[in-house]
Amino acid sequence: MLSNYEVYHLLTELKEKRKESVKNKHSTGQQNLNTIVYETLKYLSKTPCARQSPETVKEFLTSMIPHKLTKAEKLQLLNHRPQTAVEIQLMVEESEERLTEEQIDELIQKVTNILPGDPEQDAAPEDAEMDASTDQ
Repeated sequence: MLSNYEVYHLLTELKEKRKESVKNKHSTGQQNLNTIVYETLKYLSKTPCARQSPETVKEFLTSMIPHKLTKAEKLQLLNHRPQTAVEIQLMVEESEERLTEEQIDELIQKVTNILPGDPEQDAAPEDAEMDASTDQ
């Protein structure tokens, strides 16, 4: 399994290599591949994985060791960057039995502290407050 960060990084490298070698760009298979690479990068560039690094991924995975999560659960947490207990419950199987409320809060803290957020989402609450203050 690959994380969104790994896919984003691999496709970015592939795109750069393909820019250097422009030959065979007009075949149908190449056009389809170019479209898939473009659309995937366009989507992933709008997600937090675009701001992750190998160091943050390693730090995150190391911090998850005490929680005894499966690889798939860690991958979901890494890819989706949950910020609420409900999101954790959707990603961690049988979380009610396996995790206490304190452990869920700790997971949320680790996710928000270690993994870079989406700048658009992080700015949204401030924008809403500014709009509310200008309305008054």
